Amino acid sequence: MLFICLGNACRSPMAESIARRDAADVIEACSAGLTPLGFVPMLTTQTLAANGYSIESLCSTAISRAAWDAADIVVNMSGIAKERAFIDCQKVEDWDVQDPYGTDPVLYQTIYEDIQRRVLQLAERLRSAAVKNAPVKSGGEVVGDHEK
Repeated sequence: MLFICLGNACRSPMAESIARRDAADVIEACSAGLTPLGFVPMLTTQTLAANGYSIESLCSTAISRAAWDAADIVVNMSGIAKERAFIDCQKVEDWDVQDPYGTDPVLYQTIYEDIQRRVLQLAERLRSAAVKNAPVKSGGEVVGDHEK
């Protein structure tokens, strides 16, 4: 899963950290920016830390070919429609999330809550799809990690 925003400084690092903790069973998260800022602002790291999320290894980087190719889903929070932002937008999902950069801690918290809700909904959707597509033994019992 590749989370993208403009600067890879606020929204996509938040999504990456949230997914790593709350959805690691179905999401292998990384993030990048269309025009990376080059650092993760203090309000981003403070907001994540205040809500119990790791800020370790978060950095502001550009989209790499390897990260793009490895992602099954790309979540676009850049504010630019996927058809305009990407040549190949088949695996891109647009999320309309306000950019908190340069604002105050209250807006950062609001944006964090919005992103957390969206990541948890996405994780539930992926978990449901995994169970739905899991092999089933005779008698209806799900095989593997998805036991009923």
